[in-house]
Amino acid sequence: MGILRTIIWVLLTAVLIIFAMANWQVVTVTVWPGWEAETKLPIVIIASFLLGLLPMWIALRTSRWSMKRRLDTSERQLADLRAMANRPVEPVPATPPAPDAPTDLFPTDKP
Repeated sequence: MGILRTIIWVLLTAVLIIFAMANWQVVTVTVWPGWEAETKLPIVIIASFLLGLLPMWIALRTSRWSMKRRLDTSERQLADLRAMANRPVEPVPATPPAPDAPTDLFPTDKP
């Protein structure tokens, strides 16, 4: 999968370089009224692409961060539940009889 990603990035870079070389012309961009900038056409196109990509990149990072937090919380809860299920059972100590209660209901010694 990594080699495929590398091939795609190399091809994309090659196409971008060929495009930039074919369209290397000076264009005038009006930034504000009365303020104009002269720059090369590929720089304007790449800058506008990156500017449009930025909101989606931020949304992706935010959703991945949120999902990672939820997954970490779920894993922590699962580990706690497993620890509780695997703990050794301690025997319950027998309670001694109350002092007021008779200890022998049927005495065998007769007076």
